[in-house]
Amino acid sequence: MKICRYNRNRLGLAVGERVLDVTAALDVLPEVRWPLPLGDQLIANLGRVRRRIKALAPGARSQPLAKVKLLSPVANPSKIIGAPVNYKKHVDESMKDEGISHGRDLKKMTIGRIGLFLKANSALVGPSEGVALRFPKSRNDHEVELAAVIGKPGTNIKRRDALAHVAGYAIGLDMTVRGPATFSFRKSVDSYAVLGPWLVTADEIADPNALDLSLRVGRAPRQSANTCDMILDVERLIEFSSTYYTLLPGDIIMTGTPEGVGPVRPGQVMHAEIEGIGRMDVRVRAHKSRGGGRKK
Repeated sequence: MKICRYNRNRLGLAVGERVLDVTAALDVLPEVRWPLPLGDQLIANLGRVRRRIKALAPGARSQPLAKVKLLSPVANPSKIIGAPVNYKKHVDESMKDEGISHGRDLKKMTIGRIGLFLKANSALVGPSEGVALRFPKSRNDHEVELAAVIGKPGTNIKRRDALAHVAGYAIGLDMTVRGPATFSFRKSVDSYAVLGPWLVTADEIADPNALDLSLRVGRAPRQSANTCDMILDVERLIEFSSTYYTLLPGDIIMTGTPEGVGPVRPGQVMHAEIEGIGRMDVRVRAHKSRGGGRKK
């Protein structure tokens, strides 16, 4: 099942090139009051939502996917977890490119040694919202990644149980401002965490560690690999991250990017694709300040 959020927070079921409006399925979600529970309530109640979607789908009105604005399929993650240098060839290219490494000794910066990082929730957008380059004079790179969305809470999760905690998968873009600052600072810019085009429920992905993924900028191919090339696979990332964080429904784990990362500029369109999930087109634009800052 491919579940999307679109337009003004409508809930959709993507079928072929059309989206069915199944927003009424949200009626099964429990009413909550402040203080709101942590985690995404749709993902926490995904089983009930899916059953309601199946009942609604035969009579649901539809429209072309090309006509809707796709938002992030996860609205309220408690955290977005990133996996740095999780493909060996990306490590190799980073060591050769000072624009990526910025003097860091990446031979010592293995993922098992330096750990994971967090991206701010305010960075999360859907593919139709696009990426706004806030620092156009800096190098801003694309990084296509498989994103795993947690469906069942857990801490100290064992590897053998890890995939049972996954609600589904999506395409992720872990956009990055290059520089010497920490990962979480450079990667938490508004719109620098793109998730979409929908959530593919876990039952549709037989093996998340054997998926082709790729990214083009315009017609130019940039990244092409398979998730089997990850240093830490999906199960190991869930196990590793849950030793530090309690994973909650809706938490997003961006599993790392392969080689081929590169800069983008306003006006370009990124075309990201992952086998079994689909494709999303993400436009790059210049950030427009809304004021409020000090004049220089």
